[in-house]
Amino acid sequence: MKQIKYISVKSLILFIDFISINGAIYLVSDSMYFNFPFLSYISIFWFFIAHYTNFYDVHRYTHYTRLIKLLLSQFFVFGLAFLSYFTLFREGEIISNQSLIFILIFSFVSFFKFFIFYVQKKYRNKNKDFKKIVLFGDINSAEKLELLFNDRNNFGYEFYGFFSRKEYDSKKYLGPMKEGFNFVVENKIEEIYCDPAHFSDRYLIKVRQFSEKFDIELKFLPESKAIYSKDFTLEYLGTVPVLKPKPLPFEKIETHFIKRVFDLIFSLSVCILVLSWLIPILWIIVKSESKGPLFFKQKRDGLDGKQFYCYKIRSMVVNDEADKISATKNDPRITKIGAFLRKSSIDELPQFFNVLFGNMSVVGPRPHINVQNEKYANEIDNYLLRNSVKPGITGLAQISGFRGEVTKKSDIKNRVRLDVFYIENWSFFLDVKIVVKTFLNFFNREEKAY
Repeated sequence: MKQIKYISVKSLILFIDFISINGAIYLVSDSMYFNFPFLSYISIFWFFIAHYTNFYDVHRYTHYTRLIKLLLSQFFVFGLAFLSYFTLFREGEIISNQSLIFILIFSFVSFFKFFIFYVQKKYRNKNKDFKKIVLFGDINSAEKLELLFNDRNNFGYEFYGFFSRKEYDSKKYLGPMKEGFNFVVENKIEEIYCDPAHFSDRYLIKVRQFSEKFDIELKFLPESKAIYSKDFTLEYLGTVPVLKPKPLPFEKIETHFIKRVFDLIFSLSVCILVLSWLIPILWIIVKSESKGPLFFKQKRDGLDGKQFYCYKIRSMVVNDEADKISATKNDPRITKIGAFLRKSSIDELPQFFNVLFGNMSVVGPRPHINVQNEKYANEIDNYLLRNSVKPGITGLAQISGFRGEVTKKSDIKNRVRLDVFYIENWSFFLDVKIVVKTFLNFFNREEKAY
């Protein structure tokens, strides 16, 4: 994910706010508040509200007035949630110290928000923690950016220069466009600014793909209305407008938190309510038909390509080709009970243990065997993007009819296309929809479920 340093600072701020909120309640030392239900309620609602108010959406170029607006909007909504607790759960009781706790929380959070912001500004004024940037554009845009960053040193940007289609007699001219990508990689440039008025749409797509591949932040200087779209947000560096591609869902910390909570709750429910009594029954049935273990485990690619053991109920006779050849239609290795398990997807249920271990998610791209990964990584565009999230027990491609054996190249292309769509358009409700559709498919006869 992009900007590891930024994420670590943001994580620190999240932790400080969590301590501030709970610390304020502890200082009051009132048992009416300092208890697990209230602390959980307040903490969960604080971060839930912060997600929708963009409370932690603070950048190098953010102005102090923006911090004030964020604080006011956050505490207005948080105040309503704070008071609602007593209306919902303490109705009729005389509640004291409400104002004191709220004032303490507001004071602590406000102090640390301004303090951290101030320290970061001072740190950058001393020419430290600078982001390296270059421009793809012409000399006019380059001079505009150079002037801005020289005047606003506390933004924390170091302007290396620009690449252009034309040659310029300027110290900041770094060379022709074809040399730009190599320069960015070799000098570890962190942000690319691009003037779309000087390039074709095709080249702009190429720049964006390059920035995504190397985790480099990309921003556009909007000179043409054609570049405005729902995929970009308009920001201002001083008085200079820039367009920034909206972050993908999995580039947000809150996405991983929401998804992990859902995974744990759903998986624990399945393990306790289903697997606790089903596994002993399956053990008897599977062992009675063929020799071998109940569980089949196989190495698969996980998040960032890290290998893990994926678990299933064994549906084949023990064989030496399990890691080399995927199941095919009328595969002689599949047992009679195994055919039913695969048709109903019951053989996949042990993967809920993988979810609890943190190797997998309930919903995500299905992990392929290593032989397939080696084959398709070089043949299919964007194939390795699937490894940017945890693999899933079920996924958008599976409920769309692209599960099981790959019989033609279009099968894997469509699977990757849908997996990438899921990664770029994730939402909690999309996960719920996929889970519901997966459950409904249990009662349908899927052609490729073998």
